[in-house]
Amino acid sequence: MLKRQYTGRVLRPVLHGALALSLAAIAAAQPPLPMRELTAGIHLIHAEVADTDATREQGLMHRESLPPNHGMLFVFDRPAIQCFWMRNTLVPLSVAFLGEDGRVVNIADMAPRTDTAHCAAEPVRYALEMEQGWFASRGIGQAGKIAGLPE
Repeated sequence: MLKRQYTGRVLRPVLHGALALSLAAIAAAQPPLPMRELTAGIHLIHAEVADTDATREQGLMHRESLPPNHGMLFVFDRPAIQCFWMRNTLVPLSVAFLGEDGRVVNIADMAPRTDTAHCAAEPVRYALEMEQGWFASRGIGQAGKIAGLPE
């Protein structure tokens, strides 16, 4: 019995450390994505562009923070109802669903490490994830406009 308790106390921190290193390796292994400067009125956004199935699936997972005014722009081939969740995403985010013209269709706040689906209210071509509250703190809401989107 004593040996079992000792083993558990030793192995648990080792396993947690190995998991943390694995997650860090996954985040570090993600190749840098192309960047795009977008604007929302007078506000400049530095957005990583996720425009493939693989980069859209990875998204902002395993990141511990975002620099100020940085986010991720998800680009889809054609307008459709898009839904996002936060599995393995450590940072609270807000997602703006955008029409082809850059018009904000709707915005959803998303809690970290959840599988709750947050969906566009209508078919969209783009979604922009930013630090939670970024849009609200700048007065950007439904019918706002994001400029500089790729064609």
